[in-house]
Amino acid sequence: MEPSIEVHIVHAFTHKNDGGNPAGVVLNADLYSTQQKLHIARAVGLSETAFVSNSDCATYKLEFFTPNRQIAHCGHATVATFSLLRELGKVSQGLCSKQTIDGNRDILIKDDMAFMQQNAPRYQVISGEDSEQAVLHARILYSMGLTEHDLIRDKLPTIVNTGNAFLAIPVKGRDCLANIRPDHEEIGNISEELDLVGFYPFTLDVQDAASAASTRMFAPRYGIGEESATGTAAGPLACLLHKEFNMAGPVLQIEQGDLMEPASPSLIKVELSIHNGNIPSLMVGGKARVEKTLLLKI
Repeated sequence: MEPSIEVHIVHAFTHKNDGGNPAGVVLNADLYSTQQKLHIARAVGLSETAFVSNSDCATYKLEFFTPNRQIAHCGHATVATFSLLRELGKVSQGLCSKQTIDGNRDILIKDDMAFMQQNAPRYQVISGEDSEQAVLHARILYSMGLTEHDLIRDKLPTIVNTGNAFLAIPVKGRDCLANIRPDHEEIGNISEELDLVGFYPFTLDVQDAASAASTRMFAPRYGIGEESATGTAAGPLACLLHKEFNMAGPVLQIEQGDLMEPASPSLIKVELSIHNGNIPSLMVGGKARVEKTLLLKI
């Protein structure tokens, strides 16, 4: 008889207990090899699957796999995992931690939300001031189906990294955001060249008055066409909004997922730690809903 494995499907960053981004969560994953984990992630078919193992230096060890590779961090899969662990009584309110291939990170369970720590932001503006940057700038716009007219005036595409690197692209309004027609091959090429997870176009034109920005996320380099909620991108964006758009914070809410097909409205909360105008760390989190459990043959 073929062995089977339980995969919990948990929607993270839900809005009013709906929408969100589904992640696979595999508990008791200590005995699985890297190749087995990649095989399971492909079989699950979601943007990320988290594998939970014992740790001697954190509450749990988490490993994250997209359908085509392992990644260091995943926001929605982290929120999904610790929300599931809380529901199962394996973690409780307060601070705990996750071990990753990129070091340990704090996790905060607060009421019905789970938050994960991210690092101080690093920025790289795509300025277009020299010929090489100008070519890259043009390629970025072309890959999104955008023109210079679609960008927020005097604001430039910027790579922001708080543990994972994303290209934040400021567009004028929801119409511009909705009308993006991604060239996945070119986005993948640029992401490979710049070592990005993906592109994170955003607008300040929001549906919920409590939100700071509305976004979309494309990561074909990692086998993700479009994702409905991306905590590892929302954190960097919140830092950029504070730095370049004068949003004081310390709590900023990011919308995502309502413009993709099919729509999956999501809300991501970012809590910035601000000291003397700098952001030494931040916490990104949200609510989650355990959807179902799959039994996969391996």
